Amino acid sequence: MGELNFFLGLQIKQTPVETSIHQQKYIKELLKKYDMNEAKTNDTPIGTTTNLDKDESGSPFNDTTYRGKIGSLLYLTASRPDILFSVGLCARFQSCPKESHLKAVKRIMRYLKGTINLVLWYPTSDSFNLKGFADADYARHMVDRKSTSGMAHFLGPCLISWATRKQNSVALSTELSMLQLLHVLPNFFG
Repeated sequence: MGELNFFLGLQIKQTPVETSIHQQKYIKELLKKYDMNEAKTNDTPIGTTTNLDKDESGSPFNDTTYRGKIGSLLYLTASRPDILFSVGLCARFQSCPKESHLKAVKRIMRYLKGTINLVLWYPTSDSFNLKGFADADYARHMVDRKSTSGMAHFLGPCLISWATRKQNSVALSTELSMLQLLHVLPNFFG
């Protein structure tokens, strides 16, 4: 059958010292499909001060087109963990998208245009040190004040899993939770 080069939209390049996975062809097709080939590029997929909300007074946008763009971007997160948070944030507004939400989606696409050459890189290595990282944005979602948490796991220098998730409950504060924990812990240890 030969060496695997292309699988479900993922392009795979293998050498004796490394393997790389990317979706550059898919990104080019996506940018062409949504007329973003000539767009300027962005350095980040979402602004650090961007707070998307329902934007009830904003101009409505075609929800079918918006869902198509979000679906395309969600498929792309298989090889681009750098856009996972921003795509997930935009996906929350699929039922009633506004122009402000479309603007955020277009920013992600302009970021992709400027970073089309990024790949997941897996060098041949004997390092099996497993490291995990997690973070949360602490009630930054303006609609319901719920936090979004994210995590990434590395095996040696290789990223092996990643995810973001909107939390199910609202936390008053992390300090309160830590204080409550400090009061409960002594009961467990006598």
